Amino acid sequence: MTPPHGLRDTTERDRRDLLPPGYRVRDWTVTDLIGAGGWSTVYAARPADRHPDRTGGTPAGRSAGPADVALKIMPTAGYAPRQTRRIVESARREVELGRRAGHPRLIGLLDSFVLAAPDRPSLDGAIVLVMERAAGSLRELLDAGVAEADRARLIAGICEGLAHLHRSGWVHADLKPENVLLGTDRSVKLADFGLATEMTGTHGYAPPMGTLDYLPPERWRAPLGELGVQVRPSADIWALGIVIHEVFASGASPFSGATPMARGAAVQEYGEGRAPLRMDHAVPPFWRALAADCLAPTHTARAPHTAESLLARIAAERGTGETGAGRLWRRARAAVLATALCGIAGATLWSDAVRASPSAPPGRAGAAVAGTIRVFNAERGCQERADRDPQCSLGLAIDPLREYTADNVVPSRVWHGDVLAVDCQLPDGRSVIDEANLQSTRWFHVRLPPGSTPPTAWLPAVRTKDRPELPGCPPPGGRANESRGAGQAELRRIRCTGRFAVERTPNRFWTEEAKW
Repeated sequence: MTPPHGLRDTTERDRRDLLPPGYRVRDWTVTDLIGAGGWSTVYAARPADRHPDRTGGTPAGRSAGPADVALKIMPTAGYAPRQTRRIVESARREVELGRRAGHPRLIGLLDSFVLAAPDRPSLDGAIVLVMERAAGSLRELLDAGVAEADRARLIAGICEGLAHLHRSGWVHADLKPENVLLGTDRSVKLADFGLATEMTGTHGYAPPMGTLDYLPPERWRAPLGELGVQVRPSADIWALGIVIHEVFASGASPFSGATPMARGAAVQEYGEGRAPLRMDHAVPPFWRALAADCLAPTHTARAPHTAESLLARIAAERGTGETGAGRLWRRARAAVLATALCGIAGATLWSDAVRASPSAPPGRAGAAVAGTIRVFNAERGCQERADRDPQCSLGLAIDPLREYTADNVVPSRVWHGDVLAVDCQLPDGRSVIDEANLQSTRWFHVRLPPGSTPPTAWLPAVRTKDRPELPGCPPPGGRANESRGAGQAELRRIRCTGRFAVERTPNRFWTEEAKW
């Protein structure tokens, strides 16, 4: 296979394009160069209205203001149209993921804009991403030597970030130590989502690019289609296995070879069953078994070992039942559900009158009575809550044949354990996937409390465990089987994870006014 390639392999930014310290980029002042790649340069910056004193601190009598940031500048001038499209698409992915799937284990995206720099034609029109500033990377830590006490914590942090990405419907597609950043508080944050891919169902498509040392066997022989190469979460799990080995083996890969291409050949031999997996004896038994599962030679063998299951194994090994970071991950994941279908700010909150019994807390009430249906939230943290926290609220659809997105949700919200009156069911509505990857096309027509507008709504079957005997509903507006009218191949599956229940949409072009 021809190794994945792209701009980062073929271009270099001229030194004259580098911004000097003190250069102003909109509301930020460049302070230092962090690093440069094939199609982007990253600078340290501080707010333009904050100037340190001679000691490097904040002048007396002035507040510290916002924290320093990292500016990722992606020039678009001087490239061929195809290269420019790749840069814009990479930026779009980073912004889309940053806006919709924020999490403590992902580097934060603070802003994005197009740079106006008429004094620097090569940078005029560049895309700028304003990101949270990190203290360093895992690669730097590997080069310096990872303390034994930090190894499990670092790997658990990576698992948390991957688990959130995968549950939100994304694949990182370029996991490596350089893209695992470390905060000043030693926290782990995944970064560089330029190749991140949003899944439609079980997989997505990415450009034929990546870092050779972290590609799974199937990527080396993957066919290149019109949409790119097929990418699944198991590709991230493979890369995680390589990283685990590097953490315990002083940065060494489990696949021998003097060059990335040579190590890639060893990966292919292993994937085809012509060579065993050989790991360094420095990797302890537990981590050796974990890495071996991540490095299963095929997608099918690797798929059961999800980031969440690996995190649970690490927590059990550490003897805590769950890492402190894991608790943070669960809280943050519930918070991500606070908008759109999994909670829209400002939505109408139902009173406790919709529950079967005022004394029955969510998840503890008995079965719903005839003519009713009980709401189920797959988020375990929300099942255990007795309050009606907006972060745990769920949305009801206006039309079960339309995309289950924010503009197709009634204002009223429901919570785990709520009991709703139900009239009928529609078996062939829009397909929905919940946080536990359960899928259904069935919808229930439910009645809302008196005074609600509209008076009725639709609950997807993945939001309840009840399956009452109900008559069939006539499709809204007589649009029988509209969601399947163009055939099963046209059915786009919707995933209700992250901030929105989303489906893949056509590419949008980058403009100053329309940022994702």
